[in-house]
Amino acid sequence: PNLIYVSREKRRSSPHHFKAGALNTLLRVSSVMTNAPIILTLDCDMYSNNPSTPLHALCYLSDPKISPGLGFVQFPQKFQEINRNDTYASEHKRAFGINMVGYDGLMGPIHVGTGCFFNRRAFYGPPASLILPEIDELGSYHIADKPIMTREVLELAHDVAGCNYERNTNWGSKIGFRYGSLVEDYYTGFMLHCEGWRSVFCSPKRVAFVGDSPKCLTDIAVQQMRWSIGLLEMVFLKYSPFTYGFKSLGLLMGLGYCHYVLWPFLSIPLIVYGLLPQLAMLYGVSIFPKTLDPWFWLYIFLFIGAYAQDLSDFLLEGGTYRKWWNNQRMWMITGLSSFFFGCIEFTLNILNLSTPEFNVTSKANDDDEQRKRYEEEIFDFGSSSSMFLPLTTVAIVNLFAFVWGLYSLLLCGGGLCIELMLAGFAVVNCLPIYEAMMVRKDDGKLPNRVCFSAGILALVLIVSGYFFLK
Repeated sequence: PNLIYVSREKRRSSPHHFKAGALNTLLRVSSVMTNAPIILTLDCDMYSNNPSTPLHALCYLSDPKISPGLGFVQFPQKFQEINRNDTYASEHKRAFGINMVGYDGLMGPIHVGTGCFFNRRAFYGPPASLILPEIDELGSYHIADKPIMTREVLELAHDVAGCNYERNTNWGSKIGFRYGSLVEDYYTGFMLHCEGWRSVFCSPKRVAFVGDSPKCLTDIAVQQMRWSIGLLEMVFLKYSPFTYGFKSLGLLMGLGYCHYVLWPFLSIPLIVYGLLPQLAMLYGVSIFPKTLDPWFWLYIFLFIGAYAQDLSDFLLEGGTYRKWWNNQRMWMITGLSSFFFGCIEFTLNILNLSTPEFNVTSKANDDDEQRKRYEEEIFDFGSSSSMFLPLTTVAIVNLFAFVWGLYSLLLCGGGLCIELMLAGFAVVNCLPIYEAMMVRKDDGKLPNRVCFSAGILALVLIVSGYFFLK
């Protein structure tokens, strides 16, 4: 086999389209040199863990019953060196495991950017309508019968890897990986499904591919903020899941894609539920039904039922209770940090006050102290970042409200039980934050600047509640 390293040309005058642009360059260069009918995409931090993985993929891609309409075979993302209880929910068990099984019963799983075997033909239009590229050598049925080291092949490979090659072509719009969103994997898989291609989720007992995951909360927050911006970009594209998706995929698959697009908007209800009931409780204002109200039990049922269903799904997929608890806690943390700032950054982008960037997530773990904290399941907040300001503010408000609510309940009694339970639930989830604020002295604690700013902001919110809720 031949190992060919491709370094594409980049210039400031030409958009390079981040990872999608790099993949399209590889797609064209490989077309010129070998034009193999099957393409494997892997992130740089992943390696093969199962020598039978290609055979698993070929079982589907060579099946005459499904291969004519099969666009790709997606393997689950798995990660190495995750601590015992997966403190940062790095397994992404719901996104990369539970949901994938559900999608497999429809048109197939979404593309998650790595661990995927593609049918090369899928990048050239719908199954029944081939889109021809600008030169025959880039076509999916081109026979690459010339030695790859010949001058003619190498010159053409250099030409198709040029930064200006894609101008006035269909690359990135109708051919290859699609441009327009920082989550190029999600967008490309979405467009392939809309064109009529199907996909298959293959999860053998022996893990196919293994990669690295971030070991610091700051790196995770930055990664998920990038995902949030990319998903929000999908909302306003011409081919949005809310419009084109329902029309092309039907109700269930369309809802599946919309589910991911709506991730960043979860920051809105999380902020509302994390602040409004607690502030209202401080001033004796009831938002939810009181204890003696029959509707009180409906809210209790909805809360317990939702979490019980989530826990059962997690356990059935091979998770544990502790991992599930950390998973739902990280959902709250990312909602109050990554998703919130992702919405702000996206708004600045559409107002031309900022430019989108593809920041590669750091997964290096060279810091011995950081590695030790991770193995001991201690939260590492890394360097000072304003991204944790809303999270810390909500934690302070909930702690103050919970203490005040308990005092009022013991002293005077009262019927604001749901508000008190909500504050208590938030406090339990925020225990690592309180520890990082007030107890710890190591480098992974919350920076003093963030704690001080959050305290001032919490005080402002509590005082403001007097004017709006009293």
